[in-house]
Amino acid sequence: MKIGVTGGTGFIGRWMCERLLADGHQVILFDLWEPDWQLEPGSAYFFGDIRDKDAMVEAFDGCDAIFNLAAAHHDFGIDEETFFAVNEFGSKMVCEAADELGITDVVFYSTVAIFGDAAEPHTEDAPTSPINPYGASKLAGEKVFEAWAATGGGRRVVVIRPTITFGPRNFANMYSLIRQIDSGKYLNVGNGRNIKSLSYVENLVDLTVFIWNKPDRKPVETLNFIDKPDFNAHETAGAIFRSLGKKPPKIKAPLWFALLTVGLPFDILIKLTGKNFPISSMRLRKMCTQTKFEAERVKASGYQPLCSLEEGIDRMVKWYKAEGHAQQAVWRRPPKEVQRRATSKPQTVGAA
Repeated sequence: MKIGVTGGTGFIGRWMCERLLADGHQVILFDLWEPDWQLEPGSAYFFGDIRDKDAMVEAFDGCDAIFNLAAAHHDFGIDEETFFAVNEFGSKMVCEAADELGITDVVFYSTVAIFGDAAEPHTEDAPTSPINPYGASKLAGEKVFEAWAATGGGRRVVVIRPTITFGPRNFANMYSLIRQIDSGKYLNVGNGRNIKSLSYVENLVDLTVFIWNKPDRKPVETLNFIDKPDFNAHETAGAIFRSLGKKPPKIKAPLWFALLTVGLPFDILIKLTGKNFPISSMRLRKMCTQTKFEAERVKASGYQPLCSLEEGIDRMVKWYKAEGHAQQAVWRRPPKEVQRRATSKPQTVGAA
């Protein structure tokens, strides 16, 4: 099959494209950022904005399915209007492009952030109560695809809601934690018993393809994805210490102390410089807050993950030690204005 992947050069997007290529599919990577690696045979890159329907129609001509992984998702530097423009309006453009091209098969990555402050347990059927524009706009995107599938004509959508996703080539929360532990700057904050549900990227991609390939799936299949069993904050840090061959500290700092001595100084730096530092009061509070989610439909599907959560952490630590520690994070934030392509010619490698 020939598959279009929006956000194809992002962290999860690259893993998804590599998996689809390994399965023998042809892939079109559609993104605002060019790939910083050599494209594999059978793949092509097409510059485009998910808010630009015409660009998608041109890029995905001849495709059999669209995997919509493009998103506005960072918690720094994106305004509310842009969240909804990308995550809701962009979803509408994907649906319209799919209809113009006769594509009836779509995968959409949502988020567990749609649950917000709703009470546990956070199963797929739990109430939704998003507390930020990211969660609210992704929930709006889900409704776009549900309405699209409801129009019939063989339209089908798989909606995956991952929690915090980590793995090699990712520079977000887990990377910051690994770097802090490796450098000896890790601060053991709080009692560490709060659950932090996690998703290892290779398992996430594997589950997505597993569900997408099921021949008997319904018009709308919506699943949370979390690697089980959950780790609490102490267990996650412990797994990193083991992978690095280091011993965890025994002293624990109360949250109030960490906020005063570490969080506040970084808050001031962020305000003065406008830079996104890996430490802030908000991130310290998030580290000590429980974010536990359930994946009942994944369990019922019969899916078996490629590796355990501990093995996933170890794979990321190995990447960090081999090359990640020397690399700089590049934060991809969609601009407020729609970006139009300068040329319609994709960069092609092999047959795509």
